[in-house]
Amino acid sequence: MKKWMSAAALLLPLGAASTALANEGMWQPHQLPALANELKALGLELDADSMTDLTAFPMNAVINFGGCTASFVSPKGLLVTNHHCGYGAIQYHSTAENNILETGFLAKTPAEEKAPVPGYKIWITESISPVTDQVVGAVDPALTGAAYAEAIEQRTKALVAECEAEPNTRCDVYNFHHGAQYFLIKELEIKDVRLSYTPALSVGKYGGDIDNWMWPRHTGDFAFFRAYVGPDGKPAEYSEDNVPYTPKRFLKVSAAGLSDGDFVMVAGYPGRTNRYRTAEEVQTYFETVYPQAKVLREELIDLIKASSEPGSDARIKYEGTLAGLANYAKNYQSMIEGYAKTGMLAAKQTDQDALVAWIQGKGDRAAKYGDVLAQLDGLVAEQWAHAERDLILGYLRYNQMTTVAQRLYRLAKEKQKPDLERESGYQERDWDGFKAGLERMDRRFDATVDKAMLHHLLMRYAALPASEREPSLDRLFGLSGQVDGAKLMTKLDSMYATTELGDVATRLAWMEKGPEAFEQSADPFIRFAVAHYDTAMAKEKKDKELEGRLLKVRPDYMAAIIAFNQSQGRPVYADANSSLRLTFGTVGGYSPQDGLVATPFTTLEGLAMKATDQVPFDAPAKQLELIAKGQYGEFGDEAVGSVPVNFLSNLDTTGGNSGSPTLNGRAELVGLLFDGVYESITGDWAFNPELNRSIHVDSRYMLWVMKYLDGADNLLDEMEIVD
Repeated sequence: MKKWMSAAALLLPLGAASTALANEGMWQPHQLPALANELKALGLELDADSMTDLTAFPMNAVINFGGCTASFVSPKGLLVTNHHCGYGAIQYHSTAENNILETGFLAKTPAEEKAPVPGYKIWITESISPVTDQVVGAVDPALTGAAYAEAIEQRTKALVAECEAEPNTRCDVYNFHHGAQYFLIKELEIKDVRLSYTPALSVGKYGGDIDNWMWPRHTGDFAFFRAYVGPDGKPAEYSEDNVPYTPKRFLKVSAAGLSDGDFVMVAGYPGRTNRYRTAEEVQTYFETVYPQAKVLREELIDLIKASSEPGSDARIKYEGTLAGLANYAKNYQSMIEGYAKTGMLAAKQTDQDALVAWIQGKGDRAAKYGDVLAQLDGLVAEQWAHAERDLILGYLRYNQMTTVAQRLYRLAKEKQKPDLERESGYQERDWDGFKAGLERMDRRFDATVDKAMLHHLLMRYAALPASEREPSLDRLFGLSGQVDGAKLMTKLDSMYATTELGDVATRLAWMEKGPEAFEQSADPFIRFAVAHYDTAMAKEKKDKELEGRLLKVRPDYMAAIIAFNQSQGRPVYADANSSLRLTFGTVGGYSPQDGLVATPFTTLEGLAMKATDQVPFDAPAKQLELIAKGQYGEFGDEAVGSVPVNFLSNLDTTGGNSGSPTLNGRAELVGLLFDGVYESITGDWAFNPELNRSIHVDSRYMLWVMKYLDGADNLLDEMEIVD
């Protein structure tokens, strides 16, 4: 218990005990007062203390958009996020006959807005409360392994259940510093979110996968949605009687924009970073995990494209999946290249050696932390002992038929337990999201594509050595000995031809059935789920055992890192974990390599120079005409000689920050963050102030597209636009 208390105590002052390295760090709201002087010096005009109030401006205008970030920009519930964050909703409403993903969409009145996609919600963070004592302090420190992990889980579930007793709230306990701290985060949940406006794909995804992670960039990566509530002003399920939500706070949109060197900040929900991993983990991920995951993603991309014609209903159903696969395939490629070029492993090892030397120095540090690194490296080696097999089986999640069948049977089994004893994802609080996923499947599933992916992954799995195989999978799919691909496809043909899980009503009906119905079913995928259940549970138990051991070791390792960094005057901030953070810095270019300097703004003329009339550089003809005429309107910038399209900053951001509002010193919206440069992708593991750059769509370009290209005057009229 002493180790836990000492780790927590080290974390209390955080930013106050160290000096931030300018723009490095994804800071929790409660840390901002300790950074007030630096924020003010850079250009913040607000009181840093006021930004810790999550019910006040501007933090209350920032929205958790389910894996992305969004923000309110009008008093009528209008919110803006990235086009690629709304991609799934836009794709859901697209068909071969009316492909709004390609053509764009504008609701001139609220009545024309697209009905919400099942399960699409937004969450507004209302409070963040420290609960480390209630979680860790309430668990017997003698517990280890799976018993320890389950005890932590039970404590967090109890806190969440108590918090969610209040209507229309979604609560979660977030783990910070890898188990050294826990915070209970309470969010207002809004369930009726409708698509209001999206530019055409040739604007919203201009440059496509070719320009992804690259600079210069000319992408109009934005889309608008509207939040609705019941007539009483409280969150409600979709109804035609619902009315636009009136947010407590919304952001003004700047038509004046920014200049090189100006202060900017981003508030959002960054996903995951790995700044505090060991050298052993760096080597494992960059030399084993990322290369193999990249290949698997590229293979699935090729399979989807080979199994569906461009523009067909099948292809439209998988456009979101393709975008996600391609995004991270390129991400992993950059990770691998950056790892080779930058000497990341050597640098990490040098830092780790310095940490070890510090631990072995004065005082009682050796007694506290002496063996923690060796313990952690041993657990990491165990975690990735079967990397290839685990990655292949992990990518089976892209096969919807096996995944849905297994989740339905697991739900039936979990329903036999009291709610707080059920596995996370299968509690009553999860059922509406579970149901929505089954409903969305109709617009994201094609049997031919799904079958091709399953066949490919099973053949990949069947090529593994016998020691890496799972007997239940081999038996269920006839994968023993030399596997005949044609014979396997024949078996899958039969399974897909006879299953009824392709029907939404059938899927929903299975949610209400008990385990006995599954065990008596003749549906081939239900039979697979039942037969594979014991194997899946045995693996889950093994994973929980390892998770519990890691939850014991990592906090001690983090306590050592934090104490060491603070002794060196280095910044101390938690790795990103999808909770609300703020990062800050300035607009500016960079030098990606010797002899090249990237300027911080791109322009309409640069966009036109890229245009080829071929996807993904098929800029709309009307847009090119406007550019040729120099029709900038009130959004031109004399300094750049045009309307700025995208800009660079040195902000510390990552995935999940997509859609985050980029704010000036007065917290006016000056853009949306949507990407990073190729050289900064390894920043998830090691921040490099010379190369880490974030890419934003400029608010002036957004306004220009809305006014002159798409005629979205109705939306402009309800926004507060300032010079």
